[in-house]
Amino acid sequence: MERVRRVGVLGLSWDSGRVLVVRDGAEGEFPGSWRLPGGAVAHAEHPERAVAREIAEQTGLTVMAGQLRDVVADVASYPEDDVALHTDRLLFEFSVRGGTLLDAGGGPVDQARWLTKEEAARVPLTPFTAEVLGLPVAPLPPGKRRLPEPFPPQHPDRRLRFGAYGLVTDPAGRILLTQIADGYPGAGQWHLPGGGTDHGEQPVTGLLRELVEEGGQLGRVVELLGVNNLHNPAALGPEGRPLDWHGVRVIYRVLVDVPTDAVVTESAGGSTARAGWFTRAQSIDLPLSDVAAWAIGQSGR
Repeated sequence: MERVRRVGVLGLSWDSGRVLVVRDGAEGEFPGSWRLPGGAVAHAEHPERAVAREIAEQTGLTVMAGQLRDVVADVASYPEDDVALHTDRLLFEFSVRGGTLLDAGGGPVDQARWLTKEEAARVPLTPFTAEVLGLPVAPLPPGKRRLPEPFPPQHPDRRLRFGAYGLVTDPAGRILLTQIADGYPGAGQWHLPGGGTDHGEQPVTGLLRELVEEGGQLGRVVELLGVNNLHNPAALGPEGRPLDWHGVRVIYRVLVDVPTDAVVTESAGGSTARAGWFTRAQSIDLPLSDVAAWAIGQSGR
């Protein structure tokens, strides 16, 4: 079975006790079911722009993405297509800035409505939507989920990578950083612990695994900080040829309650040269990766 990955975005907005939901039509991923508006992130597209674009297309409303509220992964199997689809779903809060709600439409989404929680409880909801709204979660009946789109063979020079990273601190306020090894993009820079998640792996699980591999630490996630988007159309790939690289990276705040000496293990795979604990003042004098500089800047607020 072919393993396929995508990054999805969903939006959550309440207005006067009502939540905005859409119903998928016959061509949608969940035919006949109601769900939060959203869809797939396009190549090189920032997730915040993607959620605003998808909501506008599905509802007719102009919106602005707000706080990143949650990130989860799910895997759906489509035996008839021989595909196992892994989706990393980013849930944003959003505010409506204008537009007129579409009464009905065609294609993947055929209705958009503002519903109270009680009204939402009386219509068929996707499991993720029901969970977000605090309603009973029921599995989808057979035939109520379809492969959202045909997945052509991956372009040989195009890559999408979803990763989870941590602003990792100890009780004294020190920050754990890892140095990128020679031969890897950004070699020599100090980076946040973390990396790409595996197929079927939740972002938090992948981050805590990487924390052990790259720093030898046991941590606990305490907060979701945000999402960082990287598009490099001429990144140097492992074979020495340029790759059109798109990275979506979610960043969490992680606390190591009982810190130990930072040690890189063999399971880190060679991309990490070393790791160390630094005070915030020490860290800002290091050559930092873009995502590390952003996260450390957030910690100083």
